[in-house]
Amino acid sequence: MRIVLDTNVFVSGVFWDGPPNRILKAWIAEKISLVLSLEILEEYQRIGHSLSLKYPLIDFPQVLTLLEANAEIVVSPKHHIRVCEDPDDDKFFSCALTAQVPWIVSGDKHLLKVSNYHGIQVVKPKEFLTRYLPKS
Repeated sequence: MRIVLDTNVFVSGVFWDGPPNRILKAWIAEKISLVLSLEILEEYQRIGHSLSLKYPLIDFPQVLTLLEANAEIVVSPKHHIRVCEDPDDDKFFSCALTAQVPWIVSGDKHLLKVSNYHGIQVVKPKEFLTRYLPKS
C-alpha cells in the first residue's frame, strides 16, 4: 500500500510515540510504501531540522537518509487548482495525484476537509492504522 504522509504525521512519527510512529514502523517493516515529492521532502527537512535542535537525541539526519533511500520520490508539478484552504497543503494532493496514490495520512483539518478530491482519501493516523494496519 502506497501512502503520502503529511509533514506533521512524519515528524511526529520520528520524534514521538503514537500512531504516526507506528505508521513509520510499518514503513520500515515494508508493510507500506511512502511516496513524497521534492517539495514535501524539503518541508520534512525544514521542520525536522528545527525539531532536532530541541530533541538532539533523535538522529534526524539518519532518518532523512533512510527516507531518501527507501521512499518513492516523485516530481510533481504544482497544480494550478487550489484544493485546500491553505495552499501550502496542496503539495500533498499534487504528489498523490502525480503518483496515483489513493491515501494521504494527515490530521490537518484543511486536508481532511477535502478528502475524496479526485478519489484521494485523507485519513487521520489512528484511523489509517485501525482500518489498514490493525496489527502494526
